[in-house]
Amino acid sequence: MVVEKHVETTGLLGWIDRRFPLTRLWRKHASEYYVPKNFNFWYFFGSLGMLLLVIQILTGIFLTMNYKPDSKLAFASVEYIMREVPWGWLIRYMHSTGASMFFVVVYLHIFRGLLYGSYRKPRELVWIFGCFIFLCLMVEAFMGYLLPWGQMSYWGAQVIVNLFSVIPVIGTDLSLWIRGDYIISDATLNRFFALHIIAIPLILIALVVGHIIALHEVGSNNPDGIEIKEKKNADGIPIDGVPFHPYYTTHVILGIGVFLMIFSAIVFFAPTMAGYFLDVNNFMPSNSLITPQHITPVWYFSIFYSILRATTDDFKYVLMAILALTIATWSIKWRVQVTTKIVRSGAGMLFLLAIFLMEAKFFGMLMMFGAVISLFFMPWLDKSPVKSIRYRPVFHKVLLSIFVFFFLLLGYLGMKDPTPLNTRLSQVGTLYYFCFFGLMPVWSQLGTFKPVPDRVTYRGS
Repeated sequence: MVVEKHVETTGLLGWIDRRFPLTRLWRKHASEYYVPKNFNFWYFFGSLGMLLLVIQILTGIFLTMNYKPDSKLAFASVEYIMREVPWGWLIRYMHSTGASMFFVVVYLHIFRGLLYGSYRKPRELVWIFGCFIFLCLMVEAFMGYLLPWGQMSYWGAQVIVNLFSVIPVIGTDLSLWIRGDYIISDATLNRFFALHIIAIPLILIALVVGHIIALHEVGSNNPDGIEIKEKKNADGIPIDGVPFHPYYTTHVILGIGVFLMIFSAIVFFAPTMAGYFLDVNNFMPSNSLITPQHITPVWYFSIFYSILRATTDDFKYVLMAILALTIATWSIKWRVQVTTKIVRSGAGMLFLLAIFLMEAKFFGMLMMFGAVISLFFMPWLDKSPVKSIRYRPVFHKVLLSIFVFFFLLLGYLGMKDPTPLNTRLSQVGTLYYFCFFGLMPVWSQLGTFKPVPDRVTYRGS
């Protein structure tokens, strides 16, 4: 085990250390926190997420100084920020660009976890914290999207909030409670503003702190999926590890420098990104009497919106058949009789009947949320004997590549009109999305796996 060294500090730092463990925290989480030697560029995105969280909080504070959470004044206050407040346009564009870039970074961070098995033992809790951060970020972004009170803000919120009304028994009351009124109104704007600037950020910060503490407790994963804590020298230091500071703090600075150049280029030259970051309809004040020709979500929600739209009446029965097949496959694979007992019971029959009688819209909502919830179960769905994609069979890499393709396709289709062709493509993508996770306990064990080396290796991603 590593012997903690006690270094006596003097002066102002010593005075602080005797009252607050500043130096000890620095050593534990930076200068004496050992990370694998073979990190690559995929490991930039966790730090970039921290940077973007700071950017969003700081720019958000400045925006609230001039924003009016009033349905009659909100849009005008945003225009005032853009036109009259010194550098207000820059703060607003940094915030809007930061929201989209936050999701870019988070999606790439999640993909790195899928590549290298960062959700596997002993990092299950790290992964679960990360999934909660993703959920929280989606809620935060949705509520923030309403605040400009433009046409797409208003009608996008109308569609999503009304979606809750299809929930049996409690749906109508729940959607009324979320809105605070019978329609999207001033009450909705006020409560979303309060949640966006106070409640959700506090929860998000707490989750990020928990994510980092859990990570530093078990240590970072690496591209080889090798636990560096298992091989230590006489001083208890991992042989394949280096201190996070200064080795990876300088490494991260490189990533931050490149990222800020891209971020600045978008802010100054293409803040709307041709309508993907800021919809053209949101530059028009909301009007409850005029519905935009096409109501589409901002790009980072389009994947899940595409799944929602794909769930038509006929497609619902296909999904039910896939669900039944998945449950049967699990039962056979794990040699359990749970499924048979549930089906034979009266409660099980009622449950199956309730699913059969569900509205397609409600079933679609379940699928939309299920697409996010599926990520939580990754540590237990993946039964592969190795963590990293480097040592898995080729067809595992093919399956993951196809998953990425359909993920991007669903995102694209979610921003397009629901034509018959687009709907069919969305249904194919949705089927693959859920089969990828649902059948993972089976396919993740198949094939011939490469031997994992004893020590970390150095090569490309």
